[in-house]
Amino acid sequence: MHSRLSFENPPALPHEVVVETLERALRDRSHEGEAADALVGIALSDDDREFVEQWCLEVGTRAVSGSALLGPGGLCLGHIARRFGHLGDDALAPAKSLAVRAEMDPVDVDGRALDGYDDVRSFLHLW
Repeated sequence: MHSRLSFENPPALPHEVVVETLERALRDRSHEGEAADALVGIALSDDDREFVEQWCLEVGTRAVSGSALLGPGGLCLGHIARRFGHLGDDALAPAKSLAVRAEMDPVDVDGRALDGYDDVRSFLHLW
């Protein structure tokens, strides 16, 4: 008998819950898993591009090296580029920076940041 693995995208939570969850995780790394889910949920489903982008940038600049939030932060910037066809000018450099860090040291930033930057380049035609 084969077991079937399933995956469900996390839901987009209300903004106040997202802010509380991410702020808690940025103070206490033991909450990073739920915060990563909150970030991915809004990146995939929230229609407020500026809110999602701002929190990706907050995570990308405030999370410590090795944080489980850094890779998803970069990945979610790619989701924004794919969904909206746009990233603010201040988001392009952090998306690239997270990808470079992931390539140099996957313990610092996991490889999802590379996938996110690939999406940024592809959907924003930055090749």
